[in-house]
Amino acid sequence: MEVKRGKAFEWAYNKNAMAESSSVLRSRSNRWTIERVARLAQREVTQLRTNAAGMGDAEVVALCDKVLQLERPADLAAKRAHGSKTKGVRLVSRRNAFESRGVLLPALSSWGGVRASDSTVVLSIWKDDIQSESGVCSYLLWAPNHKGSRPWSDKPGGRERLEHCRQACGRSFAEALLVYGERLDGHIPEDRAKTVSGVDPAIVLQVEVVLRGREYWAVWGGRRTGVAASL
Repeated sequence: MEVKRGKAFEWAYNKNAMAESSSVLRSRSNRWTIERVARLAQREVTQLRTNAAGMGDAEVVALCDKVLQLERPADLAAKRAHGSKTKGVRLVSRRNAFESRGVLLPALSSWGGVRASDSTVVLSIWKDDIQSESGVCSYLLWAPNHKGSRPWSDKPGGRERLEHCRQACGRSFAEALLVYGERLDGHIPEDRAKTVSGVDPAIVLQVEVVLRGREYWAVWGGRRTGVAASL
């Protein structure tokens, strides 16, 4: 009986969320704002983003992406109370997160892979290293090891990341998973971290991989790209 009630609530929630997000398309006086989205729980933001993406509303999708990267007051309060950066977030191992996207990681050093079913490149990125400016988010995926500045780039994991970046540049988009943890001074997280808490499987970003000089960046948000893909 409890299971049935849970499913009924979830159905009602999805129906209401879809109805509310559809109002974005109909009424300019009832549009979503970043403040309004930020008041939602993470699950609600994720659901809103899924609904907006299905309706082709890139503006709401971008707002949801931005809010999911922010440390909202409720999240900060949870950190202070529990000392955890991932309070309320169900994390899984990187390998399990990739398998949920249809990708088998070839090695422990792998931070990405290619989905065999559609050749989509799927990457993992360190959540706390995401940069945001004017609603557009970016992340440095790979840069050359200039004078020993990024030794990881010359290691197997770095060389694999470079190949994935080259492949993704030739496609319209790639997928990105968020990795949570604590950095280790003097190292990039892909090479070595103090702690790796895991990956949030509920968030899948749809990013554009671009070449800037000799560096590869993932870019999303604003009006550049959409978001969450689902198998």
